[in-house]
This record gives sequence, C-alpha cells and structure tokens, in this order.
Amino acid sequence: MIRGRPRGRTTPRCAAALLAGALAAAAALAAPAAAQDRFDGVRQQIRQLMTEQDLPSIAVAVAKDGRILWEEAFGWADREARAPATPHTMYSLASISKPITATGLMLLVERGHVNLDRPANTYLGTGRLTGHAGDPDAATVRRIANHSAGLPLHYQFFYENGGYGVPTMDETIARYGIVANPPGTVVQYSNLGFGILDWIVERVSGMPFAEFMRAEVFTPLGLTRMSVGPAPGLEPYMAARYDTRGRRVPFYDFDHAGASAVWASAHDLVRFGMFHLKNRHDGQRQILADSTLDAMQRATSPGAQNGVGGYGIAWNVTREFGLRRVSHTGGMPGVTTVLSLYPEQDLAVVVLANRNGAPVTRIAPEIVAAVVPAYEDSLRAWQQRSNPPSNPPGPRFEAPPELLGEWTGELRAWSGTIPVRMVFEADGDVHVRLGAQLVTLLNDAAFRNGNLTGRFAGTVPAPDIARHAHNIALNVWLRDGKLQGQASAMTTTDPVYYALTSYIELTRTPTGR
Repeated sequence: MIRGRPRGRTTPRCAAALLAGALAAAAALAAPAAAQDRFDGVRQQIRQLMTEQDLPSIAVAVAKDGRILWEEAFGWADREARAPATPHTMYSLASISKPITATGLMLLVERGHVNLDRPANTYLGTGRLTGHAGDPDAATVRRIANHSAGLPLHYQFFYENGGYGVPTMDETIARYGIVANPPGTVVQYSNLGFGILDWIVERVSGMPFAEFMRAEVFTPLGLTRMSVGPAPGLEPYMAARYDTRGRRVPFYDFDHAGASAVWASAHDLVRFGMFHLKNRHDGQRQILADSTLDAMQRATSPGAQNGVGGYGIAWNVTREFGLRRVSHTGGMPGVTTVLSLYPEQDLAVVVLANRNGAPVTRIAPEIVAAVVPAYEDSLRAWQQRSNPPSNPPGPRFEAPPELLGEWTGELRAWSGTIPVRMVFEADGDVHVRLGAQLVTLLNDAAFRNGNLTGRFAGTVPAPDIARHAHNIALNVWLRDGKLQGQASAMTTTDPVYYALTSYIELTRTPTGR
C-alpha cells in the first residue's frame, strides 16, 4: 500500500509565539541602513537580472562577524496574490535541506544514539540497503552523509495533482536503496541518501522527522520561519514556486524529505549559517559542540585533500579565490538557492529564488566581493580573463580497445531483471538493446578514467517507473572485466517527475560479437 509518512506538526499558537520572538530578535542582529551602501551595486545587478530573466523574486542575506549586514527581498513571493517578498518570506530550499538535516543527525551522534561509522542498515527497518556492486555493510552513515556510500542518482517529486501519493520510506529503500558502486570509492550525489538519514533520525529519536527538527534544531536556534514542509500557521509566509515559463508549479512532496523538503526565510537561513560559523546570540542554544561543527566542515569524501575538495557531513568544502568555502546549493522545480559560509572570514551569504534556473550563483560572489576586498580583486581579474564559452562540439566518441565488441548482462530493477546487450563499434557507435525492445544508440557517450556515461531510449517496466515517459541515463564503471553501475530512468516530461535507478552489470562476451 502506498501511503505517506506521518509528519511532525506545529500548532498555529506555538508558531505565532515563536515568530514574535524571532522578529523581535531580528532588530538586534540587523546592521544600520547606512552600512548597507556597499551593497548598492549588488542591488542594481539583482534588479537587472530580475527584469532580464522575468524572475518572480529573489531574497538575500549576508552576515559577518556575528552581525547581519544586509537582508532584502525583491519582487513577488506570490505573483497571483500580489504578495511581495520580504527577508522573512519562506522559500523552498531544495538541497540546502541536506546540511540542515545533518545538523539534526549530529545531535543524535553527540548523544551516542547514532555512530557515523556503523552500517546505515543498523538503524533501518524492513527496507534495507541491498548490495550489488559492493557490501551494504560498508555503506556507513558517514559515507551516506558525504555521498560515497555507493547509492545511486535519485529524485522523485509527487505533485498534488499527480493522482498518487508518497510511498513509505521502507518501500523506497527496499526498491532503490541499492549499492551501485563499492562504498568509499566514488562520489555519487544521492538525494536518497539524505532521505535515508531523515528516516534514521525519525526511527532513532522516536519522533516524526519534521517534529524532531522543529523541537531539537529550529526552536533552540530561534529559527521560527524554518520548517520541514509547510508547518501549520506558516503557510501564509511561503513563497509560491514558478517554472521558467512563469507558470506556478503545483505543490509537491518527496520520498527524500531530508534532502529537499526544508523551507526557510533568508533571515533564518543566514542565522542558521551563523550558528555553523560558531556565532552565538541571546536566546540561541549551542545545540552542537564546536568540534562537531568543525567535523561537519571537513571534507572526507574520496579525492578530498586536507579536508578540502569534497563533501564533509553534508557540506561541500572547496576553495574559491583562495578562501575556504563551506556551502550548499539547491535546485528543483520552482527553486534555486545558495548558502555559502567562509569560516576564516566569519561570513555567511544567502541567495534564494522561487524559480528554477535563477542566477543565484552569479549574485552570491558579488555579495562576497562587496565584503572581502581581496576576494573582489580575484573575482574581477577572473571576470576579465573569462570569455563566454563557445561550447564547440566535442570529439566523436571512439571506444577504447577494452570496450570494443559485444557485452551482455542484465538490468536489475526492483520488479525483476531485464537482459541487456551492448555492442561497441569501431566507428564509435554504441548499440543498446534492453530486453525485447528496439535496438537504439547510446547518445552522448563518453569514457573517462574507467567511467562510461551516456543516454539511450528505453523503458524500465517497473510499475512506478512506467508511470511517465522516460529515457535511461547510463553511468557505469569498468572494474575487473565488468561494466557495473547505474541505469537511471529519467522522465522526459514537463514537469520533471523522477530519476529512479536500477543496477546494471555487463560482461564482455568471449567471442566478440
């Protein structure tokens, strides 16, 4: 039976009381208006971009040295209702939900209820991770949090007018919680992983995930306009979501709430960032130790060096014009967001938009440049050197000798296995046949460092996958004479519905073709 999970609920009276306290605290954190003059250039750029790209709204906030320097919103939170956006308007955050979920997870780690280096299956129920390309016990909680557990590409949107509901997490994990790569070997960004983490939080705490986050994270930090999904009493403050054609996106839910379902105002999100920068304010509890915050911001995923160049506990840790940046972005139907922290500069930057494809990653660096002179010098020098890319067509794919010939195997969907045949021709064509379906070409084929990617026409007949038209994105690795990895059914419709992944494995036939 397909059904939704119980959600934590906040009473309207409680939400109103918490909101009053937060708005009173806002004045104490805000900088004088005169201090905002440095952001006039950014403000002009935002207005120009909104006009050029017909954006419904953008909200920004920036804090430095424990003080909010600037927060402002532009445009409409809801065009149809003529509701203007404000710094306290709640935006859908998409993947910025991940470090927020991780903050809740780390509370349980500090309390000794979750061990980051234990298998995730230790904390799961009837839906458990399945090993295909590796040992599921090597898919630890830490590896899920840094996207190296071997879990595949996954996203799934359930629209209110779609005619079917959200499956239970046990059902989703049983179907799609597959180890498609050996844990600890490669980074594969996985929304499902953070759906699993929110399920672990729920199971271990004994509270619905949304309620745990409200009680243990949002309320102690004074974040009264932050919630997992729409909380009762806060619906009037939520921005509508719009697509690139200006159409209102129907409301939707997920089977990966911990990856995507948090809403927050720019004001509250920058205060969340300030907490992770170890800034403390009256009425805000220190819910995590500084050492835990440091551990979250140290990259541990494959390929990271000296704690930089990969994922820590949800955070992406990189260097940008010489500054260490701890950040996350978000993008999905009707949403584009960015949260960037610069710990050594004690700087937090938020840019939120209620339309997908909005240029928030162009705005955020301009805000940093307005605050950090050395960063501005590097940014301007880079802008002068950079030319718009011409995007010339790449060279035609040519299969290396180790791929030439026929490969056979199977695609293992949750509903059953399907035979697969691939033939790599000397002229660069790659022919694919899935089951008894027509032979098709692997488009956009590429082979780099043992990793074969491409896309082909085909249908996975699992009942949930077959709901919408899709093609199949291939992402496999050549290991020990086998091509193994993921075949993701990705919808080709508008709006986007899902990327649902099955395991695929092929072996080269001894006789060639």
